[in-house]
Amino acid sequence: QLQLVESGGGSVQSGGSLRLSCGASGHTYSSYCMGWFRQAPGKEREGVAFIDSSGSTTYADSVKGRFTISQDNAKNTLYLQMNSLKPEDTAMYYCAATPRTWCPAPYGGLFGYWGQGTQVTVSS
Repeated sequence: QLQLVESGGGSVQSGGSLRLSCGASGHTYSSYCMGWFRQAPGKEREGVAFIDSSGSTTYADSVKGRFTISQDNAKNTLYLQMNSLKPEDTAMYYCAATPRTWCPAPYGGLFGYWGQGTQVTVSS
């Protein structure tokens, strides 16, 4: 079964940058849509960025132009480069995957595989 492990979270000041990583193992399907979700206390989980097996990406409007999702298939690793961070970006960030050729709508219920999460805190 696919296992995902996030890393790279931490505390930064507003305007700073962080790079999150998600290592994948045990994958049994040839194609996955992979993405990042985030959830802050008291708020709904939201999709942040997604990438399919061909490298096609989609982003939430709130992070477009600031975040970049990428993948290194040779290393089985997913990345999220976060620049120009804002306090409202503070949340637990989760790596997720679904065995699909194309990414579905950004609903968490459509993703069956999840990492444990990594905390991102942005101070003003």
